[in-house]
Amino acid sequence: MATEATTQHRFSFLQLAITLQTLTIFLQAISAGLLLTASYGATLHSVGARVMYGASMLYVLAAVLAWKPGGGSPRHVWQASGFLALASIQVVLGIAHVPSVHLPLGVLMFGLSVLALARR
Repeated sequence: MATEATTQHRFSFLQLAITLQTLTIFLQAISAGLLLTASYGATLHSVGARVMYGASMLYVLAAVLAWKPGGGSPRHVWQASGFLALASIQVVLGIAHVPSVHLPLGVLMFGLSVLALARR
């Protein structure tokens, strides 16, 4: 019985991490629009990128905790690692000012994150 409650708690941590990641990616889209219209847009987008990257790392941690000690599927670890890789590419493309790839990749990441959230 205690094991069941622990496992459920870890899966809810995983769901929280996916939700946080999805929200931060969505907020990045908003701050990207502010890049074009407000003087503080660049700062907000830069800070948001760090928060989004941290949320992706939290997702990896939650997936590992749900898998290894929680007895869950390793599929979540692969998905979370893929998101972290995409987030890394996204940061590099943003720093390099390559919007022709940066913007579509951000849309793809948001769609995949919503899909991962819906599957939980």
